[in-house]
Amino acid sequence: MSASLQTYVLALSALFSIVNPLGSAFIVSTVIAGRAHAERVQLAGKIAFYSLIVMLVALWGGAYVLSFFGISLSALRISGGLVVAINAWSLLQAPETTEARKQQQAAEAEGIDAVAFFPLTIPFTTGPGTIAVAITLGSNRPYAGEEALGFVLGVSAAALTVAAIVWLTYSFADRIEAMLGRSKAQVVSRLAAFLLLCVGTQIALSGVADFVRSLR
Repeated sequence: MSASLQTYVLALSALFSIVNPLGSAFIVSTVIAGRAHAERVQLAGKIAFYSLIVMLVALWGGAYVLSFFGISLSALRISGGLVVAINAWSLLQAPETTEARKQQQAAEAEGIDAVAFFPLTIPFTTGPGTIAVAITLGSNRPYAGEEALGFVLGVSAAALTVAAIVWLTYSFADRIEAMLGRSKAQVVSRLAAFLLLCVGTQIALSGVADFVRSLR
């Protein structure tokens, strides 16, 4: 139980920081601004479900995919971190342009099902950075004994928790934004984008450090 709890806390902090549900919720709220609250809640449930599936698949199948294609974890971390950092930088530099582009993509899709998976789940919520972090977590799992079971339970519970937070924040993002006001919501979005830039940079640096160690 102690090992499962430690794994849960570690995985939760890693997945929560990269998914960034609150910051992403404000962006998604802007993208789907023309939809009714009931439709937003339904859409949030679908995004949360799809996000959970993406995280679980990356956790338990991602390492095998990397092995099949001969891709190292360091290469995954570097590429995933760079993608996250670049996207976060674009949000910091021109958030209005980025939100307008995302809103246009969402508006072009017809119906909730069409827009829930792409682009609101991938790449808005669980993009390359989340997949890279999940694969890295899954590749560190033990393969036998009680430690393996504790790891599976802990990491899976962390993914489920993050998905639940995504559902809550996305469902009530419009009301949170109305309570804060548009200007304060934009400040929160900017802070979230900066934190995301830091997370992406850290992922890339970890990949570079792993690559250097492998050369030695």
